[in-house]
Amino acid sequence: MKRLTKIILGMALTSLLVACGNTAKKDKKEADKLQVVTSFYPMYDFAKKVTGDKAEVTVLTEAGVEPHDYEPSAKDLAKIQNADVFIYNSNEMETWVRDVLASIDTKKVKVIEASQGIDLMKATEEHEHEGEDSHDHQLDPHVWLDPVLAKKEVETITKGLVEVDTPNKDIYEKNSTDFTQKLNKLNEAYVDATKDATQKTFVTQHTAFSYLAKQYGLKQVAISGISPDQEPTPKELKNIEDLVKKDNIKVIYTESSASSKVAETITSATGATLSELNPLESLTKKEMDGGEDYLSVMYTNLEHLKLTIK
Repeated sequence: MKRLTKIILGMALTSLLVACGNTAKKDKKEADKLQVVTSFYPMYDFAKKVTGDKAEVTVLTEAGVEPHDYEPSAKDLAKIQNADVFIYNSNEMETWVRDVLASIDTKKVKVIEASQGIDLMKATEEHEHEGEDSHDHQLDPHVWLDPVLAKKEVETITKGLVEVDTPNKDIYEKNSTDFTQKLNKLNEAYVDATKDATQKTFVTQHTAFSYLAKQYGLKQVAISGISPDQEPTPKELKNIEDLVKKDNIKVIYTESSASSKVAETITSATGATLSELNPLESLTKKEMDGGEDYLSVMYTNLEHLKLTIK
């Protein structure tokens, strides 16, 4: 209902879209740069890596806002409508996109679904509460946390950008190739760290690392479901505590953007300690200004994983 209300509001404010559109197009001509709007951080970083200084790339979901809960405002609708390119991960992650695209003129903006062509995994059902049938066929959108699938997303983004901005084709493709080579090295680092591991089970805040786990032969045990707001039942919590004790798991992974209350309950019951795995759903301006990006965070995640994966 909240999403529907905002979409209706956005459609009602057509004059705002038109006014902002004229301004945006004028600004674009003055800057002579492609205007790219992205949904949340990974899409922003991938687009920046590919476009370099040839585009003005912005992100809708601000740091501290949970992407699973984000809802676009009328101003956000205007930004999308007046962009040259709009990039998002998937309809399963950005559940609001379908309604937005139905409310704007998509002939005037190139829409890129970065995960297009990737077979999404079904979300694990172990955290679905009794009677909640809406999650039965839920798909897991967190493909960007697998470096191999991240490469596919970068390829899809690059292809879409080239279609819109052909004059900069060579630059985009070179930037994409350079970034892909760095993703290859990232993948190699994960392979080296996990290939001979005998302890391959890790416990996470929510079900964000399924693709990464599958890629490297690991087993993720998640405290909550696809959304970090989905808490486990007492029975599920007890099962996780028993698993942690049985497998002698020493570390429980939390996230800076989500409450660690349940994870702390598990550590109190099992003697495990807390560490952090960043699902890269947002980075603060301070982190980005300090040089943090997708690659640096993924390498940090690997170092933290090594506390468990041995």
